[in-house]
Amino acid sequence: MQSFKVTSKEANLRLDKFLALELEQVLSRSAVQRLIDEKKVTVGGKIQKASYKVQAGDFIEVEIPPRPVYEITAEKLPLKIYFEDEEVILLEKPAGMVSHPAVGHWTGTLVNALLYHFGLEKADEENFRLGLVHRLDKNTSGLLLVAKTMTAHSQLQKQLKDRTLKRRYQAISWGHLKGKKGLIDLPLGRSPADRKKVVVTKEHSRPAMTEYEVLESFSFSQLLQIALRTGRTHQIRAHLSHLGHPVFGDPEYGGRDKALGGIKGEYRQQAAWALELIERQALHAFYLSFVHPVTKEKLDFFSELPDDFQALLNYLRTLEK
Repeated sequence: MQSFKVTSKEANLRLDKFLALELEQVLSRSAVQRLIDEKKVTVGGKIQKASYKVQAGDFIEVEIPPRPVYEITAEKLPLKIYFEDEEVILLEKPAGMVSHPAVGHWTGTLVNALLYHFGLEKADEENFRLGLVHRLDKNTSGLLLVAKTMTAHSQLQKQLKDRTLKRRYQAISWGHLKGKKGLIDLPLGRSPADRKKVVVTKEHSRPAMTEYEVLESFSFSQLLQIALRTGRTHQIRAHLSHLGHPVFGDPEYGGRDKALGGIKGEYRQQAAWALELIERQALHAFYLSFVHPVTKEKLDFFSELPDDFQALLNYLRTLEK
């Protein structure tokens, strides 16, 4: 049972929307709706409809059924490994691969591949202790660090929190950002309109900071180097989209047809051809640095741009000649 007390700022929200915001890390809005329909939600001890407008001081209780435990099966999938020992493994996740199994993605993930690599046939979802130190979006490629022991995972998580574990990305964005360098310091939270996306908002949000540096500028785009001060879901994609310069090729955050519609004159056809070179967001985690949890040695790794990203970059460069 989970309980919530409505604040004055949250007053007059629909009950289903209020709970969807409060439980965004646990349940989808449709799942919240089902709990309300099944009378698993009470307001002041009484059953209310999803359309009920919550009031300041309302005490809301939600009975959330236990989530079923799924079995993760090993799969023989190719892995590009940069470093591995008894404590950690550093590898490159290709675009199109989900990092960790979840609803709708129980096979073909990085974790399925790692199980096979470690010689395990399968693992219980709850008891599987392979520790992804961080994650990358499905269609973001690049370096990803995995802890092989609980001690290593704890120490690397601390490095991530203390920002001593460094991650840098390269991205191609639409348009031209202001200045050669900049810091985007805007809070991010789930979009009320689409729970799969995040947006800049002050409501139910968390601080998010993204540093960028312009490496090259083209007629209708730029090559950026990006460093994260925080690690929010979709952070780079949401921040750049909010500024009106979405990541090139990103369909969820306005980086394909919507951005192309804003290109005028001679550059429109060139931009359309450029989009044909990449089917996903042009975002790659090219650099990762951390202190080894046992040896205490500082390790630095670089990853080359994937073929689709490099082909796009080469094309943009030829347009400038």
